[in-house]
Amino acid sequence: MNQKDVIANGDRVLVLGLGRSGRSAANFCAEQGARVVAVDEAEGAGELESLHEAVEVRRGEPFPDSGNFDWVIPSPGIPSRRYGGPGPRVLGDIELAARTLCVPIVAVTGTNGKTTTVALLEALLRHAGLRAAVAGNVGRPALSLVGEPLDVAILEVSSFQLEITQCFAPEVSVVLNVAADHLDRHGDLEAYTAAKRRLVEAQTPEATCVLNADDPTVAAFANATRAKVSWFGAASRTTDAARAAWVDGNAVVLRLPGGEQRIRLDGSSLSHRHDFSNAAAALLALAALEVDVSKAAGGLKDFVGLPHRCRPVALRAGVSWIDDSKATNVAAAEAALRGSDRPLLWIAGGRGKGLDFAPLAAAARGRVRRALLIGESAREIETSLAGTCPTLRCENLDAAVRAAADEARPGDAVLLSPACASFDQFRSYAERGESFQRAIAALDEGAGA
Repeated sequence: MNQKDVIANGDRVLVLGLGRSGRSAANFCAEQGARVVAVDEAEGAGELESLHEAVEVRRGEPFPDSGNFDWVIPSPGIPSRRYGGPGPRVLGDIELAARTLCVPIVAVTGTNGKTTTVALLEALLRHAGLRAAVAGNVGRPALSLVGEPLDVAILEVSSFQLEITQCFAPEVSVVLNVAADHLDRHGDLEAYTAAKRRLVEAQTPEATCVLNADDPTVAAFANATRAKVSWFGAASRTTDAARAAWVDGNAVVLRLPGGEQRIRLDGSSLSHRHDFSNAAAALLALAALEVDVSKAAGGLKDFVGLPHRCRPVALRAGVSWIDDSKATNVAAAEAALRGSDRPLLWIAGGRGKGLDFAPLAAAARGRVRRALLIGESAREIETSLAGTCPTLRCENLDAAVRAAADEARPGDAVLLSPACASFDQFRSYAERGESFQRAIAALDEGAGA
């Protein structure tokens, strides 16, 4: 679809929110000749120096009546009830970019693992000699890819972005997993799942949908798409699917129409089982693009894992310290616990998202020597862990790090995997992870004092 079929010269466009995606949408629409009003209820929102001169900016005032505009482009963080809900005049920046880009799009969603998977896709595509870039829910707005010299666009898409899509139809979709998350926004798991499912619903029969055969919720998405389905996960091994991938030891086995091939993962920075699963999904996506998978897989050895995602950050006196601050929901923390082969001192807690912490008890049993709990959800997590492992509530993250250092033995791991958002004590999960690393460094400084 040509971009003029979406935003036309003279259209009245209301952009809600002046974060990165809002500013990029306002600029894009202004460049098409639209009359753009960009509104943010916060007084000091946005870096306005980067805005197109034709954009009318309103800060510190309520959102205007959206009925006075041809298009409404909301930032993902703004709940749909604030502008009347999804509709034909509501357009997210993800869909606007997709309707404008002239290259194949690989779109990745899931409760956990999205950012690692899109980064891996970018690295492997580039190793195969293709021009690829990542945008979307990773901090870089999707519209920033428009006009960039590319062979493939990779979009990380969240449930917030998907819930307002109308006909988003990427050439390749990847759904990694679905577990309870963002229920404070969506209301219940059914609504959250429905938002995720929108990624596959508008795909054409010529497109490919890569689904997790081991996740029953994701597997059911096959009934909601017209796209060809490729399966990854242990359950795909016993199916007769023409395109499948599963983890076998330290390798991914790919079944493609030309036969099976084995892609070894040892030597890469991928070290956890869920990362191996992400690699299987990424390799199937490459195959759907008809990329030489064997050539692309050579990039695995150079792939560097992303910060704050089960990343070892220190080794002190035989104790490994692992930063998994990105684990902002129960399912992510559960995966981190189950993926460890060392006894754990586990630091968890923060601001809850309305999730049930009960599944953490089974994951912690036999693995966690003590749980060190912080933040607003400390008491609730402690209740969920009753009878599973010893717990200790700590005043803050620094105190939890000191307590872990006092108790850790050679061969243990100290794992920060909070199962919660960071906003009770930090501005972001990244700031929380950086604070964790500073607190570890301070232990050594104190020892030398």
